[in-house]
Amino acid sequence: MSEDELQIRVHGGASQPTLIYLPGLHGDWTLISSFTHALGNRARFVDITYPRTLTWSLDDYATHMETTLTAKGITRGWLLGESFGSQIVWAMVARGKFQIDGIVLAGGFVKHPIRTAVRLAAKWGRGIPLRWLIWIMFTYAKIARYRYRHSPETRASIQEFIARRSVELDRQAGVHRLQLIAGSDFCHVANSTKIPVFAITGGIDPIVPWFWVRSWLRRRCPALREYKIMWRADHNVLSTAAQASADQVVQWMNQSRNK
Repeated sequence: MSEDELQIRVHGGASQPTLIYLPGLHGDWTLISSFTHALGNRARFVDITYPRTLTWSLDDYATHMETTLTAKGITRGWLLGESFGSQIVWAMVARGKFQIDGIVLAGGFVKHPIRTAVRLAAKWGRGIPLRWLIWIMFTYAKIARYRYRHSPETRASIQEFIARRSVELDRQAGVHRLQLIAGSDFCHVANSTKIPVFAITGGIDPIVPWFWVRSWLRRRCPALREYKIMWRADHNVLSTAAQASADQVVQWMNQSRNK
């Protein structure tokens, strides 16, 4: 995959409402397979893998998203922004060029509530030797067998996830995305949007603490319709509560269509 190539997969036919998944910091579709399975044929699901770019801005991500979707004949749909992906969602909202029917934030945010921690994570990510990172990934694989015990499709994708993370350029791309998070602030966009906004998060989430995010959205985002907490899930709520998350997202999409 070249530095500026964004990959896209489309599951399902155009007769169903379109749900477009923008992944988190890891940047690919390796952790979304259980959610895809749980979604079934209730939506046309589009999943994304970002390039390992070290130069794109959030606006560049949004521009390439729009271009790639249009090339596939997709000109409207719901955006499902997971963690870092939520920042691309807001960039697309700010641009106003893609017809967004609704927004679902999954462990997402408008402005990260602890940006100092994000900057420290970026600094740590730059300094850690790759061999240490690979060791951490193999340790993660062992933990993941338990963490995703209710998500067999995600468990089957763990090896691909680790293989992708064991590349030096992937580490650098992750650090670059952290830097984008640390510098982004879409508060004015969320405050003024008329697009219906929904949010879903895991109850155990030290990465993006939901109590700060929910409080801000309730006070400052008039378009917020509902904020749902899956208490037994963690930051990767779409995988650790795949069925419940899919059911909730479909319910939101359907209730908005019927209005």
